[in-house]
Amino acid sequence: MSFSDSESSSHGGEYKFFRQFSRDRLLHEMLGSTKTDSKSWKVLIMDKVTVKVMSHSCKMADITDQGVSLVEDLFRRRQPLPSMDAVYFIQPSKENVVMFLSDMSGREPLYKKAYVFFSTPIPKELVNHIKSDSSVLPRIGALREMNLEYFPIDNQAFVTDHERALEELFSENVENSRKFDTCLNTMAKRVATVFASMKEFPYVRYRAAKASDASDTTFRDLIPSKLAAAIWNCLEKYKSIPNFPQTETCELLILDRTVDQIAPVIHEWTYDAMCHDLLDMDGNKYVLEVPSKTGGQPEKKEVLLEDHDPVWLELRHAHIADASERLHDKMTNFASKNKAAQIQQNRDGGEITTRDLQKIVQALPQYSEQVDKLSLHVEIAGKINRVIREIGLRELGQLEQDLVFGDAGAKDVINFLRTKQDINPRNKLRLLMIYACVYPEKFDGDKASKLMQLARLSSEDMKVVNNMRMLAGSSDSKKSSTDGFSLKFDGQKTKQAARKERPGEEETWQLFKFYPIIEELIENLYKGELSKNEYSCMNNPSPAAQEANQTSSVRKKAAAAAAAAPEKKTPAHSMRSRRTPSWAKPHNSDDGSSSDSILKHASADLRKMGQRIFVFIIGGATRSELRSCYKLTAKLRREVVLGSTSFDDPQEYVSKLKQVSGGEI
Repeated sequence: MSFSDSESSSHGGEYKFFRQFSRDRLLHEMLGSTKTDSKSWKVLIMDKVTVKVMSHSCKMADITDQGVSLVEDLFRRRQPLPSMDAVYFIQPSKENVVMFLSDMSGREPLYKKAYVFFSTPIPKELVNHIKSDSSVLPRIGALREMNLEYFPIDNQAFVTDHERALEELFSENVENSRKFDTCLNTMAKRVATVFASMKEFPYVRYRAAKASDASDTTFRDLIPSKLAAAIWNCLEKYKSIPNFPQTETCELLILDRTVDQIAPVIHEWTYDAMCHDLLDMDGNKYVLEVPSKTGGQPEKKEVLLEDHDPVWLELRHAHIADASERLHDKMTNFASKNKAAQIQQNRDGGEITTRDLQKIVQALPQYSEQVDKLSLHVEIAGKINRVIREIGLRELGQLEQDLVFGDAGAKDVINFLRTKQDINPRNKLRLLMIYACVYPEKFDGDKASKLMQLARLSSEDMKVVNNMRMLAGSSDSKKSSTDGFSLKFDGQKTKQAARKERPGEEETWQLFKFYPIIEELIENLYKGELSKNEYSCMNNPSPAAQEANQTSSVRKKAAAAAAAAPEKKTPAHSMRSRRTPSWAKPHNSDDGSSSDSILKHASADLRKMGQRIFVFIIGGATRSELRSCYKLTAKLRREVVLGSTSFDDPQEYVSKLKQVSGGEI
């Protein structure tokens, strides 16, 4: 019996993206290590948390390939299989350990041998409890801590599965409650397992309290620092793990949702964001109607928009207009090159010879698969474009961006609400939330209720805006460098803005100017320019490490300056422009079915890359923030991994904000 953490390390060897690293640990280090011979099958037993961990990283086919023939729930009645070995992947709780011991103790255990892997560190008392059962000990093949209790949702993103974090951490009178402590401690434990699993030791930075006077600091201001301290405590314990680094190998920046309350509600114009914002999707599942093969009613078909689809991988972060044009080009290109497609197109133009039929049959399987993939995305993009036209989203989207960048003010918002009464109430609410972020003073006193009446919104909607303002603090509170500022136009007129135009960044597509605040923060972190007053660090670097860090910072600034050298400015392109940002361009994507995916190319580039940067947002992350992480990974040549309590689309965020209970502002 062995009791240790697995021996993996993310340093050296072939570079693996975040999710791939997690997948390989589960499949090879855990399941693969239990193989006794190639012909024997195993049972995999998990609890309600670890089954989620596994399903976020691996498919059933992957698990079967590792010799698992049956997956069971720890707390369900199970059939005895005394000739088979069992792999337990469970949380180290007392209930789980008791259930495991009841399975394997006595004269007739359920399984021949047990390989036990815990998702987080197991308390000593539970280890002693296991060791005290003499009938179980000889039947244990392994007893290890995997230290893997996070949920990868993307190649560069994970969640801790705290869907109610806003409500449980930011509501009024929750501080020091059991719910508050449990939420924060579980979150810290799960974030810490990211670093234990990858053998990374981070500089732990966090957003410090905003108020300059300690008496003005609220418990909400201290949540990032509390999480940072809890993660730090976990990391200190992990230093005893074999091969765990003793000096810093990466960066972790801890933020909360109040750092940027515009990103969750502004319309993001990428293909990925539009799919989730405008279509009726269930997670990554989309249901489309396909013509019936028998000629009857259209049939419903479920498809998953995930990484296994190369067309999705290529287009997900592209502007919806760019994605639509590239899909059109792919279809045209495919039809011009594929003989079967040409024949299909010309079917009514003359008789088809036997030779032609033979060619069709030979090309059909591949042709069908390629056309299915492209047709799916053509249909989805077409539906999104129809919705954009039907609800007048371009005009609303332009006003949102103009507000954020200081090109529109109160007059523009009021005029829009007066003249566009038929706009969806959800979109009007999102517009007012952005307006409240840029012009908080316009919601003081009875001004808010007048705006809500003009927009014909309910008291429930009013609660959302009030809760958002409560989280950010009153309009009189101290402003940080990332908050709003004023711009003067036409002499006396002053307009406020929540974002500055970025030098060196050109707007390639209309409505693609918006960027989340984390993009600015990550770049400042990379250049060593993150404000130490606003973002504190848990680590106390040694003088040698500090000197090395300063040298590194000088190099980074030089590299950043070179990267940011001004280029010839070109005007913004229309929605029909063919320009594509270089970070979003595919390396090889002619017909959408290339065997070399973007990730393979990126992985080859990343072998020469620097340390990872992890960003964790308490209260939910957005698709625009994930897009920024991909963009900066390519730009800074460092993998940027986004973590959060949950991943929210705009309506989900609004619903969660509604659940926060707060006092008067």
